[in-house]
Amino acid sequence: MDLPSPPRPVPRSRLYEQVADQIRAWISENGLQPGDRLPPERELAQRLGVSRATLSQALVALEVIGAVLVRHGDGTVLTERARTGPVIEAIRAHADRLPEIIDARDALESKLAALAATRRTDADLVAIRSALSAMERDIEAGGRGVEADEAFHGAVTAAAQSSLLAQMMETIHDLIRETRLESLSQPGRPKDSLAGHRKVADAIAAGDPAAAALAMHEHVMLVSDVALLRESQ
Repeated sequence: MDLPSPPRPVPRSRLYEQVADQIRAWISENGLQPGDRLPPERELAQRLGVSRATLSQALVALEVIGAVLVRHGDGTVLTERARTGPVIEAIRAHADRLPEIIDARDALESKLAALAATRRTDADLVAIRSALSAMERDIEAGGRGVEADEAFHGAVTAAAQSSLLAQMMETIHDLIRETRLESLSQPGRPKDSLAGHRKVADAIAAGDPAAAALAMHEHVMLVSDVALLRESQ
């Protein structure tokens, strides 16, 4: 008789996961409420006894699962989910579904870019360029360009003039936002993402569907290279 397979080892918590859980516990212990702000990163890192890099990764993980909002110039603000827990399971659930999100995003957005190159109007090009300018301004001011990044992809989707594909994108909107937050929080990624956007926009403006699809594919692959996914492998 075949023996049953041995139980799988329990995955060890990564340091940033432990720090994220410590922050959640600290929030609860101190009675913080939605809308309250966490201390500045330097101060919080000192209190927790961790590096700024580890703390930043923990805050990104908390932002991805919706426990905090990170606003440029306004600090880290708690949401309704900040007091719920545990958070490690939520962070790992996000990491587990990342590969499928990336596959879906690549398939949908590459096709949308190709369609946009053949169907875009002058108004669509204005919206696409406007989103690029907004993202550049935000990055130059020290932000991550999250909202403008989202506006750019929304403008490309609108330019494709496919209601069904637009509905499919809306279905995975929140999942894509998780990957967007994770990606744009990595050092140097906002500028790299902006450069990828420009390649997509140039191909759409030139009316070249093959080049637009390729540029979008390359962009999605770039922004999908996130620390959380690498560390889960």
